[in-house]
Amino acid sequence: MNDERSRELYGRALSVLPGGVNSSVRALRPYPFFVRRGEGGHVIDADGNRLIDYVMGYGPLLLGHGYPDEVDARIRSQLSDGAMYGAPTEVEVELAEFVARHVPSVEMVRFVNSGTEATVSAVRLARGHTGRDEIVVMEGGYHGAQESTLVEGGGTDTAPSSAGIPSEFAEHTHAVPFNDEEAVRNIFNERGDRIAAVLTEPMLGNHGIVYPIEGYLEALREITAEHGALLIFDEVITGFRVGGLACAQGKFGIDPDLTTFGKVLGGGFPVGAVGGPAGIMEGLTPAGDVFQSGTYSGHPVAMTAGLETLRYAAENDVYDHVNTLGERLRSGLREIVADRAPSYTVVGTDSIFGVTFTREGAGGEGECEDGCRQRPSCPRFDSCPKNGADVANADTERWERLFWPAMCEQGIFLSANQFEAQFVSYAHTDEDIEETLDAYRAVL
Repeated sequence: MNDERSRELYGRALSVLPGGVNSSVRALRPYPFFVRRGEGGHVIDADGNRLIDYVMGYGPLLLGHGYPDEVDARIRSQLSDGAMYGAPTEVEVELAEFVARHVPSVEMVRFVNSGTEATVSAVRLARGHTGRDEIVVMEGGYHGAQESTLVEGGGTDTAPSSAGIPSEFAEHTHAVPFNDEEAVRNIFNERGDRIAAVLTEPMLGNHGIVYPIEGYLEALREITAEHGALLIFDEVITGFRVGGLACAQGKFGIDPDLTTFGKVLGGGFPVGAVGGPAGIMEGLTPAGDVFQSGTYSGHPVAMTAGLETLRYAAENDVYDHVNTLGERLRSGLREIVADRAPSYTVVGTDSIFGVTFTREGAGGEGECEDGCRQRPSCPRFDSCPKNGADVANADTERWERLFWPAMCEQGIFLSANQFEAQFVSYAHTDEDIEETLDAYRAVL
């Protein structure tokens, strides 16, 4: 695989961009390949190499690279009418109505510009609504580049996980393992009257892909309600991808108090949102006294791209297609892993997939045919990742140094490490899935 042009571009980037990139996850070893363009389910890099793309912008590109003609026409029409105005537009009302109509817990929406901004706003709103300062997050979970959630450690013994964050921020943030109901109950028994919210992904998608154990999300709902705290679902990754238009909360049957959105909601353009019941959402300014504002919020081009993407998904077979391909891919990976690397774990659901390089396992195929579902009856249950720490203990070095480059050589573009998910798009085909399975077969 020729990479001369990407190497040259990276050399230039190092002179003008910190670390040569604008997002740390793109800092691949020994250097990233630079993308020239996307076509359907593929990317073509600066050297002309064509790869099947399962990064899909780290999740936003539900329809793949490029838009169906009717979606493309409406985005171009909006752009020709003006990029932005500093005033409300009809399309932001229509997108908010669409979200409220399809997501069970949402009555009102506030649009922002990124997933990070959405979680920042949700935490601030939860604190303002409850009059409390402390929040609970999952160990190793990621909710954007915000001070309140960039923590390391466990329980009440947390510290900032990044330089530049005062230690006082971490004092208000407590971390528990995902899927550990007892740990949540313990922290609430100790500090429940001080906790404003529990902030979690309904299934981990940004620190490995980890499915919730049956009853865990229900326990979070029960515990937060009992103590007067809010339950915030971070659906930046899962929103409008897992569970279709109802999102992961619809799939799992849990109504959180607040939900954060991003990625698919913008149809490939920068976007974020917070949604929830009117009684909580009206705490935001100008209706309430929790400040939130932004020059680019409700950007008409992003709103149009998001609305038309979701409308297209609602009116066509988008979710049937991507979920069927996802199931085929995970089922094929299960067979390959059972034969080639029996300690590894196939994970994912709907159109999300991955293989976690777990170091120990029961061997064999296990009970779950379509990605790990955390079933206690499965012979692999004890060895499958249950939380972020389990994923961190997997063989990340092997993924990054050996597996990822080898898959690139096979023409498959996967996320940079096993903490990030892979995504199937509407533009992927049966042939893409077979070629991908052949690549896994050759590399594992």
